[in-house]
Amino acid sequence: MTLSSLKDRNLQKILLEIGYDSLYPIQEQAISNGLLIGENLLITSPTASGKTLIAIMAALKKIEKKEKVIYMTPLRSLATEKYRDFLELNSINFSNNNNNNNKNLATVTKNIDFEKKSLAKKKKGGDRKKSFIVKLAMGNYDSPGNDLLNADIVILTNEKLDALIRNDSELLSNVGLFVIDEIHLMGDKDRGPTLEMMITKIKRFYQEAQILALSATVSNSKDIAEWLNCKLIENNWRPTELFEGVYDDGIVRMNNNTKIKINTYYNFQSTPVSVAIDSLESGGQAIIFAETRKRAASLAAKSIQGVFRLLDKDQKEKAKKSSLQLSKISDDTDITKNLIEMVSKGVGFHHAGLSQPIREIIEDSFRQGVIKLLVATPTLAAGVNLPARRVVLSSILRYDYDIGANIPISILDYKQFCGRAGRPKYDTFGEAIIIPESGMNSEELYDHYILGTPEPVNSKLFNEKALRFHILSTISTIPGIKKSELYDLFLNTLFAQNYRKSTIVFKIDVALESLEKWDLIKSKNERYIATDFGKKTSILYIDPLTAIEFKNELDTLNEINTKESLKAITRDTQNEYNNLIIKFLHIISECSDFYPKLTLRKKDMDYFYNFVNKYMDEEEDLLFDLTEYNCSRSFLALYEWINESSERNLSDRLGIEPGDMHRIVESADWLLYTLNEFAKLFNRDDLLETLTDLRIRTKHGVKQELLPLIKLEGVGRIRARALYNAGFVDIKLLKSTPESTISGISKIGPSIAKKIKKQLT
Repeated sequence: MTLSSLKDRNLQKILLEIGYDSLYPIQEQAISNGLLIGENLLITSPTASGKTLIAIMAALKKIEKKEKVIYMTPLRSLATEKYRDFLELNSINFSNNNNNNNKNLATVTKNIDFEKKSLAKKKKGGDRKKSFIVKLAMGNYDSPGNDLLNADIVILTNEKLDALIRNDSELLSNVGLFVIDEIHLMGDKDRGPTLEMMITKIKRFYQEAQILALSATVSNSKDIAEWLNCKLIENNWRPTELFEGVYDDGIVRMNNNTKIKINTYYNFQSTPVSVAIDSLESGGQAIIFAETRKRAASLAAKSIQGVFRLLDKDQKEKAKKSSLQLSKISDDTDITKNLIEMVSKGVGFHHAGLSQPIREIIEDSFRQGVIKLLVATPTLAAGVNLPARRVVLSSILRYDYDIGANIPISILDYKQFCGRAGRPKYDTFGEAIIIPESGMNSEELYDHYILGTPEPVNSKLFNEKALRFHILSTISTIPGIKKSELYDLFLNTLFAQNYRKSTIVFKIDVALESLEKWDLIKSKNERYIATDFGKKTSILYIDPLTAIEFKNELDTLNEINTKESLKAITRDTQNEYNNLIIKFLHIISECSDFYPKLTLRKKDMDYFYNFVNKYMDEEEDLLFDLTEYNCSRSFLALYEWINESSERNLSDRLGIEPGDMHRIVESADWLLYTLNEFAKLFNRDDLLETLTDLRIRTKHGVKQELLPLIKLEGVGRIRARALYNAGFVDIKLLKSTPESTISGISKIGPSIAKKIKKQLT
């Protein structure tokens, strides 16, 4: 469909300025089925077929009516990617009405915890006027979202939307469109329940708003569309044709009745590497999906020689520049050093153990064609959009922690991997190839995965944790709700489509009984309200079971210290202070909400017993029994971190990679804040100073002695330690010292010294 046939001239103008001169089939179908007039739609089409533009068009129509748009995604990485997609509108002249009288420009701002930065650009000769504002929101679950109120489009995770509903945010008062991306993830056991409840509440409480649900793969799409009360729009067209195949003894059998002979002349000691490099020889890029981080790094290392020989002089120079860019932000761990060397040869690997800045450079280098072969863990398939000509699955097995064994991936997951095959700007086709495990039959794999139908999307809301979590949230946000109304809400979930009413009612009753027993809710005449404890638990966005564990632990501390107030445990009694710090770290790292919880390995046993013996030898024993069964590497890493262990040391001693440490610190910070809030609620003022200090230490990774210095803006753990070692043990001494003297300290310099002095005047 050409844009000239689009009746909406204002939208036509905007699309032309974005760079479109025609619409893809699925986009044309969406418009003809009422996208621009507010019809509820479920869109299912392959990756890169144009679903994001459908969302943009719907959003622009709502903004014309001065209505807000909520764009929901299941992952932070996806939220960030969609935010970047909307940034493309930042340089467009457009009006707020169809008469084109007011030629304003889009202004986009970013709203993330770690960065608040206006991305609005100025045009020569004057400032751009605001037409709409886009914000990205993640984290800060107890925030009412007041900083988002001026946004026209808010891109957020499903959990963040849930938190805003719990906080009764004003943001949701004028929403005209909910975009629900990756709706098939309702079938995910971890993320699915929250997404399902958000959709259920949108259907119930925001009936006037348009729903636009997007997915690449939904086999039971008719059932989902019926539940959503949406029109179903399906199309299998994609800009690059997809071919799928299975490798068997040097030959790949493809589903277009062709066979690819893999050149094994160079002997890369790995079939996945040989299959990937075969695509590179004809000018493509390739992604190998590996089942573990270790295998990803190993396969990348095996491919270096084969990839490097294919690079021309210009490509080698670009690879060297990307490698240099990585070295400037290196965390000094072996894994990063190895990666830097690989990137200089046109190879990279990608997994959650790498720090966020390093992952971003790897992603950008692959997008730019600098990295020719990328080996990634499965998280990349559900995260950022990095298409390659050929996608190779080195294994169809994945470890399932619930089962405790490797099991084959689902067809639905396999199709997600396939979605990365084909670069729209560079290729007319994409290839997805499975490498069979030893002993597996390639014909059976072909029949199951290539010819098979993806599994239906089924509700995961039936588990007890999810039910009590969302039942408490509902009672907390709707005080006095009747039991019958609670039944009615949950009987409108997808969950209710798969179970009998009596089963749903029974499960709800069991959850209500537990919540009331734990004093999180109260009932009278079959009406429910949340207690102060229950409201706080809901707003803090934690599992009610975690809340009970925290409350019990605080009570236990009280019992242990019957003879001496915990106010006596201060920096003056260092052993007791350390004991309490260890106790708090153990409380949070063992709760069900802590992530990632990395178990002890055999090689960690000596470290663990040395740690235990150290504190059992102190004058005061630990406040709890620490055993190898209730201790994780995450707990030990946190203790090392707040005692200024480097990322290199954490990697070498405990196998904690930088990306994991970042998530451990992020999780610990939130749970320490939660523990602090409960201490306030239960009048444990004697614990607040210690918890506040520990949270600061956890956030920055510093010892207790650096607390005064770390509070200075621009002073992190390294600079705080440099100042302390130079003799500046308190703020008073810094205040009385000349700026020139401070600037001469290692790691400080003139600009930081000036910043420090300015704060102290």
